[in-house]
Amino acid sequence: MIDLSETRILVTGGAGFLGHHLIARLEKAGCRNIFAPRHSEYDLTSLDAVERMFDVHQPEIVIHLAAAVGGIGANRANPGRFFYENAIMGIQLIEVARRRGLEKTVVLGTICAYPNFTPVPFREEELWNGYPEETNAPYGLAKKVLLVQCQSYREQYGMNAIFLLPVNLYGPGDNFDLNSSHVIPALIRKCHEAVEAGREEIVLWGDGSPTREFLYVEDAAEGIILATEQYDKADPVNLGSGMEISIRDLATTIAEMTSFKGRIIWDTNQPSGQPRRRLDVSRAEREFGFRAKTPFEVGLRKTIDWYISSIQPKETR
Repeated sequence: MIDLSETRILVTGGAGFLGHHLIARLEKAGCRNIFAPRHSEYDLTSLDAVERMFDVHQPEIVIHLAAAVGGIGANRANPGRFFYENAIMGIQLIEVARRRGLEKTVVLGTICAYPNFTPVPFREEELWNGYPEETNAPYGLAKKVLLVQCQSYREQYGMNAIFLLPVNLYGPGDNFDLNSSHVIPALIRKCHEAVEAGREEIVLWGDGSPTREFLYVEDAAEGIILATEQYDKADPVNLGSGMEISIRDLATTIAEMTSFKGRIIWDTNQPSGQPRRRLDVSRAEREFGFRAKTPFEVGLRKTIDWYISSIQPKETR
């Protein structure tokens, strides 16, 4: 087990949604040497920038969260960019970490890497049994390449690199930009804005039938830390809550929690996405004792309250 409190930890994407919560959790655990370089300082698509980042911060552990990411709309609009940036950032970071003999490299993948019709619950062994859902396949495949890199580097060079597969995250500080947000923040914003404007309907993509699993961001941060401390194997590990809810039921729940009483219109000309998503989370519990703690509606309430409080000054000016 690694004692992180005295270890030099570099977190890519540390200024992002998950990164912010992970760093707060590391600091709470007594870690004193945490570095979270900004994109403006180091463009991780540039090998020179990656090398310079390692030169400056001299990490012993890297946790790679940085990603080009978004919802279905963003994936459809940016398939080439999402593939290239996610692949090249990870490939270069892992290679430099290998050359420099880091104690550990932790790479975050995505549930989008799973095949479109994976049997539910998704077991890590199913990862290669088909092609990902087409709307986010470039992103999912780019991340899956990094799993191959971690495993092959472990085999050839003895590199201690692990790969985690988080499910869809949500929580305070999420991205609420409708051009790039995921489903929970998008629904919260649409419902709240409809209430504020007195609109009687909102329009959502697809037919509402797909199911999704969600993990509260603070629970995800806890899982990453436990894996960093305790897990040292080649096999990928799911990080999730084990719950499952349809997008239709999710929309109804968020509408009720935001006091939106109007109609929900489903635009079936737009894609619905992968039919079902729910992870088998038994490996994470077995290997490093991770189990999600936050009940879904509790996490939703915290997320909604954060969003409303974050925009309140703008509304009252």
